[in-house]
Amino acid sequence: MLEQSVALGPVAISLGRLLILAAFLVALLVGALLGRRQRTSIGDTLFATLLVAIIGARLAFLARYWDSYTGPFEMLDIRDGGFDILGGLIAGLAYAAWRFYRVPAQRRALIGALVSGLLIWGVTAGSLMIMVDQSRPLPAIALETLDGRGTDLVTLHESTGEPMVVNLWATWCPPCRREMPLLGKAQRREDAVTFVFVNQGESSSRVRVYLNEESLGLDNVLLDPPLALGERVGAMGMPTTLFYDARGQLVDTHFGELSRATLARGLEQLR
Repeated sequence: MLEQSVALGPVAISLGRLLILAAFLVALLVGALLGRRQRTSIGDTLFATLLVAIIGARLAFLARYWDSYTGPFEMLDIRDGGFDILGGLIAGLAYAAWRFYRVPAQRRALIGALVSGLLIWGVTAGSLMIMVDQSRPLPAIALETLDGRGTDLVTLHESTGEPMVVNLWATWCPPCRREMPLLGKAQRREDAVTFVFVNQGESSSRVRVYLNEESLGLDNVLLDPPLALGERVGAMGMPTTLFYDARGQLVDTHFGELSRATLARGLEQLR
């Protein structure tokens, strides 16, 4: 699922996470209004349901990609965005059902809150998917090669024929720097997938200095001085990684730092 982002000042936030937050706030409001009529409060139950859903989503993701983690610290680092939505829904609804059974006084308010929240989330997420159009092809945007002359240009949509992973990054971005060695190893390992690293807004000299200092040895490093690619794909922050199939169709986007597990999930969809 394409994970678009929105900019809040200097911070870029996943739009999908904002939709979940909006749905939860609606559930809280509806629960409070219905609970007031019955003189009961379900705020604590809703917060607990959300927490259980988050934990369930993480545990389900860990179970799917267990071999991609090397220790407990990586498993606890949720910055990689490794969550399984279906697992989270099942865990959250199971906890809500348990509360429904144990606390009869909360039943009406709890049902109303959950239905409202799920409805808001479902409608807005569905509308977002329609607007985003998951079948979008590789953008026809000319990118500069690392020589920096601005005369040797490459257009990504002309390079189709095998799956492609396009990483938007910058040298000043700490998460970008942390995930670069992981992507470099994947580029050398995955012979059937093309990895392209599109630097956003920096000069060729700055990029060259960084690559030499880190001894990354990356192939297919391109420059996007006007940030045109990031704007076209709706990525307001970095790093953002886009996964395209062999036909050049977008199948997934990861906003934020990749881990071995989240990279494995993206590559899995290309296969």
